Amino acid sequence: MTSPAARDRFAEVFGRHHRQVYAYAVSRAGRDVADDIVSDTFLVAWRRLDAMPAEPLPWLLGVARNVVHERHRDAANQLRLLSQAPPEAEGDVAEAVAERAVTLAALDALGATDRELLTLVGWHGLSTSEAAQVVGCSTATFLVRLHRARRRFEKALTEQSAAVVPSRPASPAEEIRR
Repeated sequence: MTSPAARDRFAEVFGRHHRQVYAYAVSRAGRDVADDIVSDTFLVAWRRLDAMPAEPLPWLLGVARNVVHERHRDAANQLRLLSQAPPEAEGDVAEAVAERAVTLAALDALGATDRELLTLVGWHGLSTSEAAQVVGCSTATFLVRLHRARRRFEKALTEQSAAVVPSRPASPAEEIRR
């Protein structure tokens, strides 16, 4: 629970400096995202109220600056990822959509741990030793877990594919042969 003195200090800082932080955000990122930047800035201020100096405006503008840089970095990363995406293969768009749906459904059918192992290596591009560090285990242990996760994924993928692809009705000739 937060003390009344902390809430009062935050309210005073917010009331005194909101317009200045907003003006800074507009000048750096535009009106369309300024409210979000201000919100993030004051969220950091609330969380780090004890670290806020007696004269908070320069500190607040520094936080806002970092929030703006983080947003630019995120946008640049999104563009980089989009530019690295392989072009859509020529062919049936419906088939590509169905394949993606099956893959996502198979991933969804796995447990959270298996999904994490597979995506660290497959989507995030980490090496097995890097992914092992993220998970907090040895590389050998990670390789065993990854192998098992891949087997479960293949099984889930097969099950999902069978569920999506409807079986065609047997022809009269096939019915007779049964």
